[in-house]
Amino acid sequence: MLPLARWVMRGTPHAAGAAALAALVPWLFWFSAAVAALVTLRRGLAPALPVIVAAALPTGWWWVQGDTIPLASLLLVTLMAVVLRARMRWSEALIAGTLVAAALVQFGTFLPPGGAGPLLEQLRQSSTEVSGMLDQLSAQGVATEQLAVLLIGGITGLIVTLAAVVCLALARSWQAGLYNPGGFRTEFHALRLQGRELLLLVVLAVIGALLAVPALPMLGWIPLLVSGVALVHGLVGLKGMNGLWLVAFYVLLLTTWPMILIVLLLGCLDTFADFRARLARSQ
Repeated sequence: MLPLARWVMRGTPHAAGAAALAALVPWLFWFSAAVAALVTLRRGLAPALPVIVAAALPTGWWWVQGDTIPLASLLLVTLMAVVLRARMRWSEALIAGTLVAAALVQFGTFLPPGGAGPLLEQLRQSSTEVSGMLDQLSAQGVATEQLAVLLIGGITGLIVTLAAVVCLALARSWQAGLYNPGGFRTEFHALRLQGRELLLLVVLAVIGALLAVPALPMLGWIPLLVSGVALVHGLVGLKGMNGLWLVAFYVLLLTTWPMILIVLLLGCLDTFADFRARLARSQ
């Protein structure tokens, strides 16, 4: 895809046209967001505004049609690109994106028109099993509509945040491929949360649990997950291992919950142990 990125960076009209055309297709929103992020990373927010607006117009139309993911992903990846360009730290960009995504979830941005009530009613009418399960939950004192709001918002927020992270990584890899070969690999392999950043995530999760702001603990683990993934990439790179190890890692990560917990734990431990530095010194 690097030749396509090179064509996009020939000028603002090329970038804006590519972003707008990709945004017209719902399942190509990631390419549109990545193009906007690439221009933002390379040139800054102000020069990238025409590209962002060109991508926002079609995704805004999809938002009106009920699909909030494309526009939310575009806005989130743009924010993270601005932070990454200014601060040159992936961890800060990830934390900023996570906080904004949590705010969107908490404000009900991702709920369908009319809220969760009509959706629950449709589910009741479409399946007697679902209706029975909802009745059972209600009999146990569970507020089913509130639970639905939490699940819909949380899952959509999770999808948007992860999509924005992937788009940012794609844009950064394009930028490195065009202007700094090998730079993205070095940068991503070095990604690691600092102690104060991990403490901030823990404090925010606790505050969210105490103040009934569930979006914070629901999404607050994403920066830690990405740092754990970066740790695995870094260790594989330092050891010169075959790329198939990364393929197996991602298969396990996407199919098993215990692997996600292991990666989170590794990311947490790496904050204090810095496994990559230890391995580099031992070689």
